[in-house]
Amino acid sequence: MMRLIALLIMVIPGVLAAYGIILIRDSFFGEAAAIFFNNVLIQLIAGIILIVVGIGFIGGFILHRDRKRNRTQNNY
Repeated sequence: MMRLIALLIMVIPGVLAAYGIILIRDSFFGEAAAIFFNNVLIQLIAGIILIVVGIGFIGGFILHRDRKRNRTQNNY
């Protein structure tokens, strides 16, 4: 059960980061989504934020897990 919860914790930010990539791609081609009031710049910024938050969460989750299992080096 714990592995399933950990998988769900990893999938949700991954999906958000993937949606951020789609938003950035659409903003480069000038296709604005209705949720952003047809403003491409707001859509681009939202896509960048989603990618940074999604990848940052996944990276932090992996780093926390590795530190807990003593698999990281001690850098002072």
